[in-house]
Amino acid sequence: MKMKIMTGLAATAVIITGFICFGIWFLSGTDSTYYYTQIDNSKIEQVESKGGVISFSGNMDYSYTLFSYDENGEGKDITFGTSKELREGAFIRLTVMPIRGVFEWKEVQYDELPAAVQKCFE
Repeated sequence: MKMKIMTGLAATAVIITGFICFGIWFLSGTDSTYYYTQIDNSKIEQVESKGGVISFSGNMDYSYTLFSYDENGEGKDITFGTSKELREGAFIRLTVMPIRGVFEWKEVQYDELPAAVQKCFE
């Protein structure tokens, strides 16, 4: 009986530790990849609230789906939310994580883009 309790407590401790480690990884941005895109406001959609208490869109009023490039110039469509309409033609660096998707964006200058990405915008 004592052995079953000890095994149960050990298993619970392992599970809790796993959840904590996953939470730290999930929030930290580890394993993130940068993608670069240029704002095209013809691709913006206004997100409507569906009501309810939980908002899975992160309370973002706008959604963009733009073709984006990684540092090697490989491209794909990426969707991300913003709280405002972004400046037409601005270059944006998206920080993308597995599972989480885009969790940060930042406006950058053309000369801050990797060389392979600059070639994509010429």
